[in-house]
Amino acid sequence: MRIPRALLFPAPGLPKGHVLMGYNDRGECPMLVTGECSIYEDRPQTCRDYDCRVFAATGISVDQQTQAEIARRVSEWVFDYESEASREEHQMVQRAAAFLEANRELFPDGSLPNYPVQLAALAVEIYRLFSDLTEKRNKGGCDLGDAAIVQAIVAALSETESAPVNAKGSSPS
Repeated sequence: MRIPRALLFPAPGLPKGHVLMGYNDRGECPMLVTGECSIYEDRPQTCRDYDCRVFAATGISVDQQTQAEIARRVSEWVFDYESEASREEHQMVQRAAAFLEANRELFPDGSLPNYPVQLAALAVEIYRLFSDLTEKRNKGGCDLGDAAIVQAIVAALSETESAPVNAKGSSPS
């Protein structure tokens, strides 16, 4: 890895050896040089996995102060839809994200991520469940208030976390 050790610090809550890299005084990655990644070929896995489109897709806000460049890129995204069903699916992802943000106090402490990117990813993960639950509520067939929807989301997430892992390290389908 080509990241200078001076830029790394121990990752809180993770085993020894896990490290994080902070931002520079402008809230940017210190490895950016003239607006480009200076270690692109050797960039960390987090950077390889990161996709700022998740903010545009979910409507989760980016901190304008610390992540100005990401916020600028997010504001430029425009979605085209193959069908009305695709548009509705995107809207449901946004509704799920808004629900998570608006009902944070109903979730058990520590069950929702604190970082916007993780919250956005969670919205993408649970939007189908959220869609099913809100459809049931809208049909009036059952008494599903926000607290009941939260309970169903928490239960589904705990089932996912406790799913057995196969020998290759992935959950079975």
